[in-house]
Amino acid sequence: MTELNLLLPTEGYYVQPVPLAWTKPLILKRHYARCVPPITYAFGLFNNGALTGVCTFGSPANLQLCVGICGSEYKSHVIELNRLVLKDNMPNEASRLIGKSLKLLPGNWIVVSYSDTAQGHKGVIYRATNWLFTGMTKERKVHQGDNKHTRHSSHTDPIRIKSAKYRYVTFVGNKRWKRKAYKALNYKETR
Repeated sequence: MTELNLLLPTEGYYVQPVPLAWTKPLILKRHYARCVPPITYAFGLFNNGALTGVCTFGSPANLQLCVGICGSEYKSHVIELNRLVLKDNMPNEASRLIGKSLKLLPGNWIVVSYSDTAQGHKGVIYRATNWLFTGMTKERKVHQGDNKHTRHSSHTDPIRIKSAKYRYVTFVGNKRWKRKAYKALNYKETR
């Protein structure tokens, strides 16, 4: 890989920040969306020195969510876990990667993530790692351009259905800040 490898343990599992370039091959090859979202923070799961997974965070695609989740006081603290990709998806790898990545995020954050019903995902890993289930997004119609990326410009573009998603939230940072942000949560926690 790079000189960064010289500083890493060579045995067992560990998670650490990685350059964005290291995330792209895994995301493009293994994630069902086959595209790289805007990434602010990236973390890699290593096993015996080999990169076996990535977890990335970035600005939510839906900017209304930033205000809607806990109000305008917290809008700059909302970030989305936007990709979780594992090469082999061995037992406990996903929970290890998510848990350690959240601890490595600098600062105070309200982290949101979604599980896509069209992929058969229900968010089991988020429930297992103590995220709050805050309901589902609605299925909706979107206009699609030739490159299959969502856009809102032309009503003459073909329409596709964007599937409903399970929405999960967790709070990261110092305990006092997390308690205060949790009290501002506008979404009801559901079971």
